[in-house]
Amino acid sequence: MQERSSVSDLADQLRQELNRYSPDGKLPSSRALVERFRVSPVTVSRALAQLAAEGLVITRPGAGAFRARPRPVVTSTGDTSWQEVALSADAATEAVPRTVDASGVLASLAAPPPGVVEFNGGYLHPSLQPERAMGAALSRAGRRPGAWSRPPMEGLPELREWFARGIGGAIGAAEVLVAAGGQTALTTALRALAPPGAPVLVESPTYPGMLAIARAAGLRPVPVPVDPDGVKPELLADAFRATGARVFVCQPLFQNPTGAVLAPERRGEVLRIARDAGAFVVEDDFVRRLVHEDAGPLPRPLAAEDPDGVVVHVGSLTKATSPSFRVSALAARGPVLERLRAIQVVDTFFVPRPLQEAALELVGSPAWPRHLRTVSAELKTRRDTMTAALRLRLPELALPHIPFGGYHLWARLPDGTDESALVAAALRAGVAVTPGRPYYSAEPPAAQIRLSFAAVAGTEEITEGVRRLTAAYDEVRA
Repeated sequence: MQERSSVSDLADQLRQELNRYSPDGKLPSSRALVERFRVSPVTVSRALAQLAAEGLVITRPGAGAFRARPRPVVTSTGDTSWQEVALSADAATEAVPRTVDASGVLASLAAPPPGVVEFNGGYLHPSLQPERAMGAALSRAGRRPGAWSRPPMEGLPELREWFARGIGGAIGAAEVLVAAGGQTALTTALRALAPPGAPVLVESPTYPGMLAIARAAGLRPVPVPVDPDGVKPELLADAFRATGARVFVCQPLFQNPTGAVLAPERRGEVLRIARDAGAFVVEDDFVRRLVHEDAGPLPRPLAAEDPDGVVVHVGSLTKATSPSFRVSALAARGPVLERLRAIQVVDTFFVPRPLQEAALELVGSPAWPRHLRTVSAELKTRRDTMTAALRLRLPELALPHIPFGGYHLWARLPDGTDESALVAAALRAGVAVTPGRPYYSAEPPAAQIRLSFAAVAGTEEITEGVRRLTAAYDEVRA
């Protein structure tokens, strides 16, 4: 964190001083900058690289850094209005809509303005990410023989084996494909399992990214309600009978957004119901490695209890590492595996080998279990801090389930509360929260918000964020 701050600070300082130099004028040497600003040569190199990426500086090996010439301002005079017709001409008859609503996904990806407490984030704060371990792993990976050659289309055998061991059961390395992140793997799975126009059963509420994937593929999401014990088997059976669906997408462990864990007595029922319907279960096991310190033994993935190839399993390293560490597993048994493989090859070819090699280096290092233990303890502390602050300052918000894993709380607002107004007021007060509406494929039963405790700097920021949320709530309810 300190190195990153130093790079940014130095880049800002040099950016402000560029007007002292004429175009093509030479900047002070790296050694001079090191001595003047009392920073490391690495910091100077990275700051200059940042300015070069912005087009403000040109670096010439052996000669130094020079101020770049101003780029000419190009005024667009073209007419792009014709695209409105081209993009919508066949909209009435197309099987798969070409317009995609990504607003629900962007709500958790967009960085809030400076000074705003980030209760809407979907990834670990940089202070919780294993940046040093990832950097070391990437460095070692780059030196491996053949690290920059083309990998096997299915993924590196050692990495497939590692994912298979984590799933367990009858899943072996031959049933695993390495994919570029969970979102990509889910997209591949839905394209493989359901034709455009078909229904797909989803948990309600569910991750907005799943709804976006389904709709982008021309599928019709059909909601099946969940409670603190996961999806309700009797309603799942009813939904299969009513729709004829052949796919059910679920998050059995620490479901997003409710945090629910599928109860032991329901696990076999879900598999039996899907098998009787001749349907697949897509298991999105996205936060297994974000278990909290006080959780008991975790249930195995559904795929580990499925001998008949009902489950298509998706597991990812991203949530436990960094949003840019996009390495995941797509596992299945039977003929469907070949279809998944073919679609993945057509769409993405393969996951870059250096990233796969880095994943192997990371999960095989002593730093990996240490990182998981640290995150496990920290997430529990943050969860408890947020829960206590909400109960003290906002007892009106109902917290039906306090999870033992994941990175957020799901809060129900009092009847009559305007969800959109509260989200807007919260942002004005300096805290970003995620509205509940995008998590439903149909009309929501109540006003709700999701509050993340993983994307903030620490417990003090959580306490301050709840204070700001309280002020916003008072404003809306006044």
